[in-house]
Amino acid sequence: MLAFFVPLSIFVEIPFLVFGFWVFFYFKEYRGILQLAPNHRILFLLVTAIILFFGSFYPFILDHFGYYVPTISWLSKAGLVQGISNLDLLLGQMSFWHILQAGFSNFTDSFLRLNAVILVIFLIYIFEKKSWIHLVFLPILFLFAQSPNPDLPVLVFSLIVLNEIFLGYKNSSVLFLISVFIFAIKPTMIWLPVLSFLYSVFMMRSGLRVFLPGTILLFLFLLKNIWTFGFPIFPVSFPDFGFSWAPNSGVLAKSSDMAILKTYDLQYSVEEIRQFSTMDYVKNWLFLVGIKGKIHLLFVVGLALFLLFSILKKSKLVWLIFISILLKSIMVLWFSAQYRFFIDVFFVIFFVVFWQRISKFGSLLVFSVLTFIVGLFFLFPKYFQSQLPSFKMSGFMGGFVPTQFYSPAVYEWKKFENHQIGNLKFNVVKDYPFSFDTPIPAISPSFVQQYLDAGIFPQLKGPDFRDGFVWKKITPFEKAKIQRILDLHHHEGR
Repeated sequence: MLAFFVPLSIFVEIPFLVFGFWVFFYFKEYRGILQLAPNHRILFLLVTAIILFFGSFYPFILDHFGYYVPTISWLSKAGLVQGISNLDLLLGQMSFWHILQAGFSNFTDSFLRLNAVILVIFLIYIFEKKSWIHLVFLPILFLFAQSPNPDLPVLVFSLIVLNEIFLGYKNSSVLFLISVFIFAIKPTMIWLPVLSFLYSVFMMRSGLRVFLPGTILLFLFLLKNIWTFGFPIFPVSFPDFGFSWAPNSGVLAKSSDMAILKTYDLQYSVEEIRQFSTMDYVKNWLFLVGIKGKIHLLFVVGLALFLLFSILKKSKLVWLIFISILLKSIMVLWFSAQYRFFIDVFFVIFFVVFWQRISKFGSLLVFSVLTFIVGLFFLFPKYFQSQLPSFKMSGFMGGFVPTQFYSPAVYEWKKFENHQIGNLKFNVVKDYPFSFDTPIPAISPSFVQQYLDAGIFPQLKGPDFRDGFVWKKITPFEKAKIQRILDLHHHEGR
């Protein structure tokens, strides 16, 4: 709520910190930590050290540079800005997770490693509940521990919610509230509030009043999107309420085309994809060249096997879970069938099938083997890049540096140029595509090109960039000026 009115600066962060420490000591919460896992203390400390080790590597997910860090920078310096998607469409998302990270980014966590903290919290939950199956998921989550990637918290929290449902948790209001919070972090997790709703209605026989807190949070999520993006759900451009700060339709169409291209891993052009028959859509998606095609096949096979499992299990709860993830899968396949949007389905299927079927020893064995394999990826990324060229993430891994033992590894660039179009003074990064440490307001070169193609450019709504942004059509003089900016960037990039 504060982000609507003030920047999430150190003046917001310090009072929250003071209050947090006061609560911690006043209610003697430290007693619970001292009593945690008395019979497994060495194991707990060892896994914690492993989490911190993986969390200290260089960030390598490209969204860290093009979306996460710029979003957090805007939130900490300006808060939620109306129509920010006119400056950079990606900033219109403003995930709840990045709002939370921004609130602790000035002093507590300037390296943006909140995800590593969440993994430690997840580990505490595992040891408290003795839910050892969750250890199996940790090595995969290590891939997301270096960035404020929203995939990690939604996977962790959804696994916790699932476990609580299986354990017979009775408070429907809390379940639905947390499920909506997870959805607000990443809307592709729509299956979880659907499951919580179905579970509460059909198994707990709850009344509608229990959904009120979650509904209020959902309203806040929609309001946040309308404020920053102009539409209720990012990046969907309907329903259109005609807000003046909504992005240009040409830019939205370009974004939609990119989503289609990424669905097919950039292996086809938009024109080729639009000429696909229905069979071509399915066949070409299932049999993409490289590792993503194999993930797509595994996804379809996994859903089919889970349907069979649901039939054989004859459990109302398992059927509700299947219906929920099937609904989510249909929605993802309809809008943008990128593998990263349904990776949580694999987690859900594995958890449901193997819940209370895998022993502590088995979980620890799988955890150890997977941690070793993931560790090799982090320590020797160049080798895996040569062996698995379709696994593109390995090409951006920075490898190990000894300074990680006392300071998380971070990149710095800090090369940019100042420009002005109309009433907007802005910065453009030099010799690099992403504005991750460029002072705000910053526009990445790719968006400058998109605005030129669309014949528009972002403008200030008021005297200060905190007042928000709109777009306007550019004059021939401004068009030529923007072209010179791009020519300068391309020349320096070469």
